[in-house]
Amino acid sequence: MAADSGDETGRFIKKTIKDFIDNSPFNRLHPDFRERAFEDFLIGFARGDDPLFEAYKDYVGPFHWTPKEIFEMSFPDETVEAGELTVVSWVLPHTSRTKSDNRKETLFPAERWARARIFGEETNRSLRACLVETLAREGIKAVAPMLSPAWERKSSEKFTYASTWSERHAAYAAGLGTFGLCDGLITTKGKAMRLGSLVARKKIEPTERPYTDHHAYCLFFTHGICGKCIARCPAGALSGSGHNKIKCLEHIRNLTAPYVEERFGFKGYGCGLCQTGVPCESGIPLPGDLKDWK
Repeated sequence: MAADSGDETGRFIKKTIKDFIDNSPFNRLHPDFRERAFEDFLIGFARGDDPLFEAYKDYVGPFHWTPKEIFEMSFPDETVEAGELTVVSWVLPHTSRTKSDNRKETLFPAERWARARIFGEETNRSLRACLVETLAREGIKAVAPMLSPAWERKSSEKFTYASTWSERHAAYAAGLGTFGLCDGLITTKGKAMRLGSLVARKKIEPTERPYTDHHAYCLFFTHGICGKCIARCPAGALSGSGHNKIKCLEHIRNLTAPYVEERFGFKGYGCGLCQTGVPCESGIPLPGDLKDWK
């Protein structure tokens, strides 16, 4: 790899992710469930000095890290300019089998969905570590904020629950998607997916952000129609006013966690009903798509 080329680094990262998805033994729904967790991906890049990251301190909370903050926290002997950094964000869409199974459910998650939530996120953690280590071998320092021991959840007056780094907000900054009524990120591959990111000390050409409205891909906000995710929520946590995170969490902790352990034999949880069986499940919906979702 040409170590001084940002474009080359971007291509190198894409190839590393593809190789991981295609060949890594960690890309599984579980060692004894020999099925890939993910088969495809999207990737986007954002400048480390993108004004959005400073804006998140107002929108999410003052505790939300900028790329510069998490990088210097992770490499305390280095001082960087924000413009030297790039935020790399990726989308791992759930497989068609995982989505199809969960689409049929009305109260609890399907087994594949529960596995994708727990073991699929372990796959994602392994991918984060793989990318950081692979870039380090190329002389590029990087940190995956979600792997930092300093990452933590925070209470938010505005959003109830938040954290020091949000994968969805990183993806939004990298041009990968916008937020829906249920708070999920709607991407060109839909919102039934997992997200990951890292901050690298390398300038890479940023991905075009084809929107200015953070709800641009949600039909409820843009056209006043749809709201299919409201009926899909078994906890009554969704309404025209948005997402009640307390009701959502109570359903997951009190109902789905015991169900997953008893029914499927592993400790886990999940739901995802608002991410499946809806027009934005696998892509950016158009008004005409509603006829296909009764």
